[in-house]
Amino acid sequence: MERYVLVCNINGEASRFHNKITNEVCHKFNKRPQKLPAHITLKAPFETNKIEEMIEVLERFVSVRKKSPIKIEGFGKFRRDVVFMDVQVSLEAKKVHDQLIEELGKIPWIEFKRNEGKDKVFHCTILSRRIQDKFDQIWDYVNKYDCNFDSYFDNLSLYQWKDNTWILDRQFKFKESD
Repeated sequence: MERYVLVCNINGEASRFHNKITNEVCHKFNKRPQKLPAHITLKAPFETNKIEEMIEVLERFVSVRKKSPIKIEGFGKFRRDVVFMDVQVSLEAKKVHDQLIEELGKIPWIEFKRNEGKDKVFHCTILSRRIQDKFDQIWDYVNKYDCNFDSYFDNLSLYQWKDNTWILDRQFKFKESD
């Protein structure tokens, strides 16, 4: 069984900002960064030896859909465990996401957790591991920054866990436009 995760990579200015703020926070508060670039998780880590089934679905899915706008604005948190950049999806992006969840749900071995699926909170994690001890300081620190970026839901990026890190296995890009 191989371990995978499916995300939408965040690119451009928002990605550069994410890298900068993540590096600063990790250095200043002695925390470890996550092992993925700036992203929105679409399917949390899972294990399978049938990844070809998912790859076929993803290839078909992106071939008939176009990229859609998202806005990354401000920060959010889950309890005192996760600090993230808040992602607002357009109606088009939400529709494409929900269609993706439906298509992935047709694969027999795929299971969605409660915080995945159509009702997920769209976000781009800055820090999430063992941060409770310095949560207030981290929260205050990130909120000194202006976080406001226009971006796109324009890719499905499949990473595989190898050698204690996530390696990009394949990236599927949505069409630019009709």
